[in-house]
Amino acid sequence: MQLEEINNIQEVTVTGVVVAVLGMLIECSGIERLLSVGSRCTIIGARGFGTSQQIIPAEVVGFRDNRALLMPFGSIEGIGPGAKVVLEENANVCYPDERWLGRVINAMGEPVDGKGPLPRGTKAYQLRAEPPPPHDRVRVRGKLNMGVRSMNTFLTCCRGQRMGIFAGSGVGKSILMSMLARNSQADVNVIGLIGERSRELQEFIEDDLGEEGLKRSVIIVATSSEFALLRRQSAYLTMSVSEYFRDNGKNVLCLMDSVTRFAMAQREIGLSAGEPPTSKGYTPTVFAELPKLLERAGPGKAGQGSITGLFTVLVEGDDTNEPVSDTVRGILDGHIILDRSIAQRGRFPAVNILKSVSRTMPDCNNEQENALVLVARRLLSTYEDMAEMIRLGAYRKGSDPAVDQAIQYYPALEDFLRQRKDEKTTLDEGYDQLAKLLGIANWRETKTT
Repeated sequence: MQLEEINNIQEVTVTGVVVAVLGMLIECSGIERLLSVGSRCTIIGARGFGTSQQIIPAEVVGFRDNRALLMPFGSIEGIGPGAKVVLEENANVCYPDERWLGRVINAMGEPVDGKGPLPRGTKAYQLRAEPPPPHDRVRVRGKLNMGVRSMNTFLTCCRGQRMGIFAGSGVGKSILMSMLARNSQADVNVIGLIGERSRELQEFIEDDLGEEGLKRSVIIVATSSEFALLRRQSAYLTMSVSEYFRDNGKNVLCLMDSVTRFAMAQREIGLSAGEPPTSKGYTPTVFAELPKLLERAGPGKAGQGSITGLFTVLVEGDDTNEPVSDTVRGILDGHIILDRSIAQRGRFPAVNILKSVSRTMPDCNNEQENALVLVARRLLSTYEDMAEMIRLGAYRKGSDPAVDQAIQYYPALEDFLRQRKDEKTTLDEGYDQLAKLLGIANWRETKTT
């Protein structure tokens, strides 16, 4: 046993008692003065099934009338008044290790892939850690090749940048995430699947991610059928594992699907604890926890690696201005909009270039690259402005040279933005292909106008 584990052994066992159970909320008395919000406890059922006892981990989510309010991580069957509550110390930590690569684990840090026990690292990482101090972080710099043409050229991402992928259900978020995990030049992928459908896990691993993507990835999963605390904790664990690899000098690509389900889990916890619902039923702690979670991604201190964060946001009714979407967009360094109308006409990834933006892109590109992208954006914008008239046949060729040019290049630009799931394009290849379809020769030597 390691010295750190010996030091963490509890010297005294502190116990209380369950006095009431209401829904998923358990009221505890006797140790409330020793607890704080976030403390971990174990509830031992007064009545077991047969000869075994029911043992449930729980977390303190609030206090009321001199009683602690606990929420369980599992089913509360067998728990009632008189059940013993044991205070757990040092439960809000994990022990990541390099050998976690290629493994699938749950929110409690336990393996769920049938590959045997999970190796335990030597250093404890807090699940709800604070982000590095802003003045100690290095600047976001250095392009990161994502392997996806539309992102590499129009939405260039840098190491340590945080981007949101905003989309409704069924528009291609998971497929885009798998392309990024397989094709990006990041050293390590840490993928958090929060509130996912259970049947989709194996499909994502085998069909979308593949063996190549899995061997340099750690997957943390909490399905939609699991309790709110587990769904929320899976997001915290995703960030803690990312921080471990960052501290070891790795450039990490952290993919989280989705932040919306994290917010829904926090809303469920807050409402159970008695918080007032505010915007669309979300409680105040939702909007307090989102920046704490998302700010943990980003560049590390000097000598460390970085965490490039790509967080999907499931927008309700394709409304990118609903409360969670609006809050997340204000925190992150850019947003990628997946458009249902683009997906419906068969172009994947269904990225709406004109509505998407990378806030670090102008500074990480050179003058020629920015000018080339600007030409393509102007063509797309001109076409979209006149799209309705063109489809109706109301536009007459020759009326506007700019529109004529946009009509000429639009099919080629659409083909450029379309990419198969198994296709990979580097940064340089993307710019060269774009310049070629626009008919711009020697674009790297001369400023494009």
